[in-house]
Amino acid sequence: MWGFIFLGLIIGSILGVIYLASRFAKFSIVQKAAKEKKSIRFVLGLVPVLLIILCMGKFLGAINAEICTLHCVVIWLICDGVSRFAEKKRKQKFERYYAGVFAIGITVVYLSCGWYLAHHVWRTEYVLETDKEVGNLRIVQIADSHVGSTFDGEEFLGHVKAIQAENPDIVVITGDYVDDDTTKEDMIAACKALGTLETTYGVYFSFGNHDKGYYAPEHRGYNGDDLIAELQKNNVKVLQDETVLLDDRFYLIGRQDQSEEQRGSGRASMEELAEGLDSGKYSIVLDHQPHDYEAQTAAGVDLVLSGHTHGGQFFPINHMGEWMGIDEKCYGQEKRGNTDFIVTSGISDWTIKFKTGCKSEYVVVDIKGAG
Repeated sequence: MWGFIFLGLIIGSILGVIYLASRFAKFSIVQKAAKEKKSIRFVLGLVPVLLIILCMGKFLGAINAEICTLHCVVIWLICDGVSRFAEKKRKQKFERYYAGVFAIGITVVYLSCGWYLAHHVWRTEYVLETDKEVGNLRIVQIADSHVGSTFDGEEFLGHVKAIQAENPDIVVITGDYVDDDTTKEDMIAACKALGTLETTYGVYFSFGNHDKGYYAPEHRGYNGDDLIAELQKNNVKVLQDETVLLDDRFYLIGRQDQSEEQRGSGRASMEELAEGLDSGKYSIVLDHQPHDYEAQTAAGVDLVLSGHTHGGQFFPINHMGEWMGIDEKCYGQEKRGNTDFIVTSGISDWTIKFKTGCKSEYVVVDIKGAG
């Protein structure tokens, strides 16, 4: 599927470059320089397009250059459409190519907002009530930090300080803590930042699809076991299809990521993980990818915390994962039966540096029990 997506991006980018070149060629300064020669006009329109894309590729990477190009194409098409509609209504063509000016301005503003939404971190709170006599619990959840993307290992400490200010009873990390391109230095620095947290019941970690790395360990200088060792060195408890009981009130169930099934390792089912649990206690599942809602509801767990989706990333396709059946939910809270599900957009981003359908966040979950 990802192969088709990237192929579509490449084809779309090539067609987009051609379209944008034809649009830049409509500016009066280009037309005057070309002296009505269409071929020269196109070449002169192509030059600034290629220069802009090359600059973006150098500073933002090839994928982000493609993303910016495609956004510009879509916005420009809309502006051209609106301009033609306005010309028909007024029964007169505009003297200047205002559609192009608006297209460039809107694209810059839109992607600037997307950059800010990805690089700034907000606080999102949920309050969940239960009839179980378990008292109260404050959870802070982070996911998808992809350390080294929008902040490095040292900068992560600033976000950890904000999390500490929430006075959490427990902090949970639901996968993709590091990325395939996270350096060993950043990984170690980020783990040390977690080691500064002071909570009632500790800090817990469950794996995402990127944490163990898709490439050989030489690519980034460490493997999943090295990450576990560094986390444990900083008092972070790693849960791999394991359950722990907190204060005889709350179960915490950390699942292996669904990607283990593709890696050939497999993972325990929710039925196996929930077997024998005391139904009078409140159960919390850490599961990176929001894919197993039916089994989790059937298992009778109380809360499932996930990430992975990055909130759908872009408006208006931020629910594409749900429409395609890839994800059960792209963002937010949902209740099925007696089970609450929360999907976070993540505290950071990955290769793509923009979010326009959501924002980066850490999540505070206040559980209020009857007792």
